[in-house]
Amino acid sequence: MKSLVAFIIGFHLMSTPAFSDNFTVLVWGDSLSSGYGIPKDQAWANLLSNRVRDSSIEIVNGSIPGEITQGGKERIRSMLSMHQPDLVILGLGSNDGLQGLDTREMHNNLESMINACLEAGAEVLLLGMKIPPNYGAIYTHSFYRVFETLARKYQVGFVPFFLEPVAMDFNLMQDDGIHPTAEAQILLLEHIWPSLVGYFPAGLTFSHNQ
Repeated sequence: MKSLVAFIIGFHLMSTPAFSDNFTVLVWGDSLSSGYGIPKDQAWANLLSNRVRDSSIEIVNGSIPGEITQGGKERIRSMLSMHQPDLVILGLGSNDGLQGLDTREMHNNLESMINACLEAGAEVLLLGMKIPPNYGAIYTHSFYRVFETLARKYQVGFVPFFLEPVAMDFNLMQDDGIHPTAEAQILLLEHIWPSLVGYFPAGLTFSHNQ
């Protein structure tokens, strides 16, 4: 009888998903995710942290203003080892485009980061980027195709254009015309939220009072 009880308890433990209370999200981006030009507590990544605060989910923002994909590739393995994230929100590439860097190199750098995340056991949500048309039709198309191609190849989560809700509204952009204002940050969070929320453990509740 004791062995039967032990078997039933053991089977129940194996068949019941374990909830981890240290679910970690690593935001891996540039100035668009670091809160450039606005109070840091108003940046979208910080608003995300506030939204999940009661859910014991840690948001680590490793974004650096001016970062290009080469720099992100060089730093990411140490951050993966340090924080062991369950999910990486990968939002790099804009500065490569604005500097007119080789899109093949950008592709290789983003691919290397995606592979590093997957090898570390982290899922990936890739934030697609677009650049202004004045860079030329061939380059702008090649630039955007990098994100589409990688998302399809690795079947990772994909937001086609991260800045979509604010890019064409000059009232939601800072004077440089590149960086979203503080008022735009909640719109960015709401834009990626449908793609993001499914990664969190089931049964959690979130605060939408931003």
